[in-house]
This record gives sequence, structure tokens and C-alpha cells, in this order.
Amino acid sequence: MAEKTYSENWEDYELIDAGNEKKLERWGNIVTIRPERQAYFKPGMPEEEWNEIAHLEFVPKGNTAGKWVIRQALPEGEWAVKFKHLTFNLETTKFKHVGLFPEQATNWNLILDHLSPGMKMLNLFAYTGAASVVAKSRGAEVTHVDSVKQLISWAKTNMESSGLEDIRWMHEDAMKFAQRELKRGNLYHLIVMDPPAWGIGAKKEKWKIEHKLEELIEVASQLLHPGGLLILNTYSPKVKLKEINYFAKKHFPKAEVSELWKKTFTGKDMFFGHLLRAYK
Repeated sequence: MAEKTYSENWEDYELIDAGNEKKLERWGNIVTIRPERQAYFKPGMPEEEWNEIAHLEFVPKGNTAGKWVIRQALPEGEWAVKFKHLTFNLETTKFKHVGLFPEQATNWNLILDHLSPGMKMLNLFAYTGAASVVAKSRGAEVTHVDSVKQLISWAKTNMESSGLEDIRWMHEDAMKFAQRELKRGNLYHLIVMDPPAWGIGAKKEKWKIEHKLEELIEVASQLLHPGGLLILNTYSPKVKLKEINYFAKKHFPKAEVSELWKKTFTGKDMFFGHLLRAYK
């Protein structure tokens, strides 16, 4: 049986309940209902209670998009949450996401523990930059790579809202950038990757994680300083735990591979993908 790593709720985020392929979450003072295929069990609270406290619900249309429905009046002001002393800005998108993957808090805490001022961190597939902002708050030199310009702009806003500056922004394909860094001889003390199940690079190249996973792990192993750390998450159903473990152990003999889980306030366990943590 696979080892489980549990990510805890934090002051501004709470996974309240889950079930019937949905999850009920609190982000600061706003409560949302979003689709969640891993919530295949019965919820801990009746649906009526969900509807009484939710401000927003994402209603899917098709496999990839949908719309947000307002269930009750939203609080005034910008929508943002705090993680420790940092600020992350949220907004509704047509893909059910709000700009943050809160289960990553367990990795943010590890980033804070691992880094010290002047160390170098590379964030690939960096999304809205939560890990980048966390690393920068420790005084690290941070390189943030993503192929979507709008997400880089969002990440910059998170940096500025957190009172930070000087993250290095790279609008590029993550794999190609990592390979070029290898040729340039640049090394890092920490590499963070949260690759999507499939993606389109900055120049519209398509790729799938199941075809690229070993290459990502191998390149990361070559880009790390001795004692450096790789944190990699994958949520793709096409990548199995035994595959991650096999590829990881080829390049990181002491790699730790586990399942990432969270508990709801009502006591339900929910799966959030696989987690690789490996020291060089």
C-alpha cells in the first residue's frame, strides 16, 4: 500500500466537505462548490447545507469548461487569501480553477524549510506562482517558467501583493528551458514541478505527461546541486505510482514517492495525485 502524505488546512483555506463528485471549500470568507472526480463517495453534510453556505458554484458544460453560478451575495473587495505572511489573489476562470492549488501547502512548508537566502530555485510549469512567491520570501533567487503569459501576469500580481520583487520570469516551454539551463551549466538548490496531464508549450507544441515524465526527472537530477531537492506533483490518471517510483529511483536512489491526500472538515479523505520528493 502506498505511503500517504497529508496536506493540512490553513487559516485562510479549508476543505469543508466532499462527495457526489464535488468539493466544498472556503477561501478566506468565500465558499465555493467545484467538481471533483475523486470525491466519488457520499458527502459528510447534506446538499442543503452546502447550498446554504456556498457563495459560488462551478457548473460544468462538457469535459473542459463551464460557468460559475452565484448562490449568494459575495463579500465586497478583492478576492485574496493569506498563506502565512503571503498574499495570493484569486478569481473565477472558465476551467473551474481559481488560481491556487491549496493542497500544495505541504510543499510550500517544505520550500520554506529547505531554502535559505541566496539559494537558487527553479519553478517549472509554475502556474500563478505560489511556490515562486514562497521561495522568494525566503530570500532565494527564483526563476519562474510558464508557457502562458496570463499566468505569468497573475504570478507577478501575487509577488507584488506579498511585498516582494525580483523574481525572474520566463515565458517559455518548461522542458526546453530546463534543457538549455543544463547546456549553460546552471544549477539549482531546489526544483519544483507540477506538470499538467497534457500541455501546449509557448510555441504551441503539444505534449503529454506520460511521455515526458522520465525525461523531466532526469533533467531535474542533472540541474540540482549536491544536496538539492526536487519536488514533483502529478495528477494525471495515466501516470501510475509504480512508474513514478521506477523513474525516480533510476535518478534519485533515495527518492520518496507518496500519494497526496487531504482530509475534509467532515472527516472524508480525498486523493490529490502523486508526490515525489527527492534529494540529490
